Amino acid sequence: MQAPWCDCRSLLALYSLFLSTSLPLSAQLALTGSGPGTAVRIFNSDMAVLEAGEPRKDLPCSVINNKPVLGFDLRHHAGYEVSVPLKELAGSENLLTILFRVSTEDHRDEPLYFTQRIRVPLIEEDAKGDAYLQGTFDVGEGKYHVDWLMRDRAERVCSSYWDMEAALPPKDKEIGLVMAAGSIQPADREQFKEEPPVMRKQDEPPLNVKVLINFAPQNSRSATLQPLDTSALVSILRSIAREPRIGKFTVIAFNLQEQKVVYRAENAERIDFPALGESLSALNLGTVDLKRLSQKHGDTEFLTDLIRREITSAGDTTDAVVFAGPKAMLEENVPQESLKEIGSLNYPVFYMNYNLYPQAVPWNDSIGKAVKFLKGYEYTISRPRDLWFAVSEMVSRIVKLKHVRRAGTSQSE
Repeated sequence: MQAPWCDCRSLLALYSLFLSTSLPLSAQLALTGSGPGTAVRIFNSDMAVLEAGEPRKDLPCSVINNKPVLGFDLRHHAGYEVSVPLKELAGSENLLTILFRVSTEDHRDEPLYFTQRIRVPLIEEDAKGDAYLQGTFDVGEGKYHVDWLMRDRAERVCSSYWDMEAALPPKDKEIGLVMAAGSIQPADREQFKEEPPVMRKQDEPPLNVKVLINFAPQNSRSATLQPLDTSALVSILRSIAREPRIGKFTVIAFNLQEQKVVYRAENAERIDFPALGESLSALNLGTVDLKRLSQKHGDTEFLTDLIRREITSAGDTTDAVVFAGPKAMLEENVPQESLKEIGSLNYPVFYMNYNLYPQAVPWNDSIGKAVKFLKGYEYTISRPRDLWFAVSEMVSRIVKLKHVRRAGTSQSE
């Protein structure tokens, strides 16, 4: 079925910094000293090509520029795709050097330069097909110009030039983007880096939130977590972590396929993303546990125990419990009898359902049905804007319900 929107499909293509069927890669780098008011050491021949602004194909290649796409991390990701006939790279070891610069429309004289070197192994003279490369970088809102070239050891050059614009639709202007307008940065491939400090609100007691997040791929049959899936799930956590009204976090990361909790941190003042990433690296989604095979509905039993244990142990200081993750389509749902045992709650329950294709899977999943039984709220996260507005509305609900509880407590006294 066709995706309801194209951003995530484009973003999936951009997530690998440089991909090729046969070429070993190295990281893309912003050149040292690049940026406003600094000098950059570049070969005169390369600079002449960039300045000329005329496409060249001494080295035959096809370049497609990818328009900026807003990711779940609330950054605009831009980039390009390159294909080169393998016969053009035939022979002994070659070296491809990619050099490009990105500048804002208003400051073309202050570009940021990027470089990449790709070592090409021995390729037979009669090799068929193409080698494919991709690159990505991030920009804030604004209009930009890109000058791009690639050359081999024989000094053959392929060059391309294009303009692009990163912009939010008028209805999304209130979304708080991570990058400032007119800014240019290398793509950040570290998904579990430390989150910068957040200035918490001091005029009222901070909220205490428990998050249970299912780190699983969109496709339940997949043996690995895809980069796009991981990025979206981490972005959900980061959006919650950046909310200034939340001051205490309990995070439980689990995987239904493995039927285990892989990470837990309780009543912390921040979410430790590096520690979370290290714990998730131990997931083995492609393996089959014989013990789990013997349990007919082991995944349902695991989810039932998890919900019952974590909700009943939340305590009076908890202001909300938040479930997050892709749809969990289990053969058996959590038994209502088990949910009835939990009783009434004095805090709200939420579910952030990460679902790229809601039209393909429109029905409720096992977690969604459990949250509905507990009179909770569910948000479908299919686009970055969904995540932004879901977190904003969720926190507003938590604050409002907390004030109602306080008022009720004061009247009872």
